[in-house]
Amino acid sequence: MVLALAIAGGTFLSAGLIIDHSDPLAPADVIYVLGGSRISRALEASELYTAYAPRILISQGAAEAAEGQLAARGIHVPTEGEVARDILVSRLNVPSTAVELLPESPDNTAQEARMLAGRVRASHWSRIIVVTDCASTSRAGFIFRRILGPDVTIIARCARTDGYDPWL
Repeated sequence: MVLALAIAGGTFLSAGLIIDHSDPLAPADVIYVLGGSRISRALEASELYTAYAPRILISQGAAEAAEGQLAARGIHVPTEGEVARDILVSRLNVPSTAVELLPESPDNTAQEARMLAGRVRASHWSRIIVVTDCASTSRAGFIFRRILGPDVTIIARCARTDGYDPWL
């Protein structure tokens, strides 16, 4: 029984380390900030911007159902992408010409990769840094690689301010 628990515990630890896998950094054509975070992913992109890529693309992130009700009343709620772009440009001194907020509001990582696919082909990008949370690096990297294909190198990157701990 103790041996079975030790094996199960080791398996869970291994799973935590497998899902948290940032790829080694290398220069890229663009940094893509996945939706799902108001600022930690954008902050990571700002840290990578000068050394690794000349441009940052930011996802709007998924909209909440209530945002549509407020929009019908003429009330705009800033999206997580709008908040992130504002902080990058106005507070972190990333040039506004280097930061682009994408117009779509995708619902999941696969939609984000499909949304980006045409842009990647049209721009002839061959390497993209995808910034996400630590627990999603393996999954996001897999999805982007599968959708964008073998001609595009994906570097899945964990936001260093993410508090995920694979050992817990």
